[in-house]
Amino acid sequence: MRKTSLILLGAAAGTALTLYATQPRLVVGASAKAAVSDTYRQLNLFGDVFERVRSDYVEKPDDGKLVEHAINGMLNGLDPHSSYMDGKSFRDMQIQTRGEFGGLGIEVTMEDGLVKVVAPIDDTPAAKAGVLANDIITHLDDEQVQGLTLNQAVEKMRGPVNTKIRLKIMRKGQDKPVEVTITRDIIRVRSVRSRPEGDDVGYIRVTQFNEQTTEGLKKAIADLSQKVSQDKLRGYIIDLRNNPGGLLDQAISVSDAFLERGEIVSTRGRNAEETQRFNARAGDLTKNKPIIVLINGGSASASEIVAGALQDHRRATVLGTRSFGKGSVQTIIPLGAGNGALRLTTARYYTPSGKSIQAKGIVPDIEVLQDVPEDMKARAESKGESSLRGHLKADGDEQKGSQSYIPPDQKDDKALHYALDLLRGVKTNTAFPPSPRSAAAPN
Repeated sequence: MRKTSLILLGAAAGTALTLYATQPRLVVGASAKAAVSDTYRQLNLFGDVFERVRSDYVEKPDDGKLVEHAINGMLNGLDPHSSYMDGKSFRDMQIQTRGEFGGLGIEVTMEDGLVKVVAPIDDTPAAKAGVLANDIITHLDDEQVQGLTLNQAVEKMRGPVNTKIRLKIMRKGQDKPVEVTITRDIIRVRSVRSRPEGDDVGYIRVTQFNEQTTEGLKKAIADLSQKVSQDKLRGYIIDLRNNPGGLLDQAISVSDAFLERGEIVSTRGRNAEETQRFNARAGDLTKNKPIIVLINGGSASASEIVAGALQDHRRATVLGTRSFGKGSVQTIIPLGAGNGALRLTTARYYTPSGKSIQAKGIVPDIEVLQDVPEDMKARAESKGESSLRGHLKADGDEQKGSQSYIPPDQKDDKALHYALDLLRGVKTNTAFPPSPRSAAAPN
């Protein structure tokens, strides 16, 4: 198998993606030949149905669309994260991973045939218009979403800059649909933001993992080092709450920024020879300062890789609520010029100690529940991976989603204040600081 460069993780976008080209595998043996023969009989059945639709359907269908819908139907029947991307969708995905794209600024997934908002991206038209996590989008400019694929719905939400689109939203706790009009814009995702907390703590928020994330993290640490003197700096808070994921190589390099050695993550496919392990290199950018990682029910995929690696190596204390539980890897397979690409689930990923978080999530070392306003309680919970129809089953018991609400006013943020109190010694907990060990022991 010949691999190239792109691996991507995300709750909404799906995923953990590996871009590669493959050579077909040769299958030999009597049983294999029988299986191939049966497969060809099934393909003949598909061909018969295809020709019947082409010749007898009440209106002349588009052959290309028939094939595309057939491919989508096959992939959608596998799991929630496998899909087909046409040429434009494939190009859009590549643009998005660079951290700049056109649209509204929301991470979305498909649930029961409708578009569900995973999270609005900070400082984008959708966030400013009041779109919320867990909103269900039912109409786009009066056109029903039901019946569209996720890619088709996303395509309709994108468009030229400064054009408007009207969304009809079903929101828990609201009796009537909510309508919002949003003006499209170029979405430049600033994936890392930082600020000093007082004169003794560095706060870094990572909103997603795109091509600029590691450089953004390095800049954030450098900026904080200038604003907070090293003799006063008590440690760092890395906020991964409601971070839906992104590029795997960025999750690895972000984890590496805090680790001196050891495994960061491994991916394991159906065949043992496809196992890959990714290890840290020497050099802790924070100079071994204490770290607290914040997670919640909206922290998924790449976020869970970072939290899991730092937790397993006892480099950081993880605080908040259980994460989303997206533990599968999708491979992007280009299908040739103009034919788009296939997004196919090909592996699970494992934390350094050998744990799969699929449909389970990362369990925080310290659980901190947020006080939720009465009118927000109906949508303060993330259902998690285990609620998605057709999801890969967990190794062992599955876990439901957890709280994903972050108060808009920092003074009400219990998880943040708990982390600050731990770093400053105002509060104590046996999980902080974590007992160091040389390396996590893989299973």
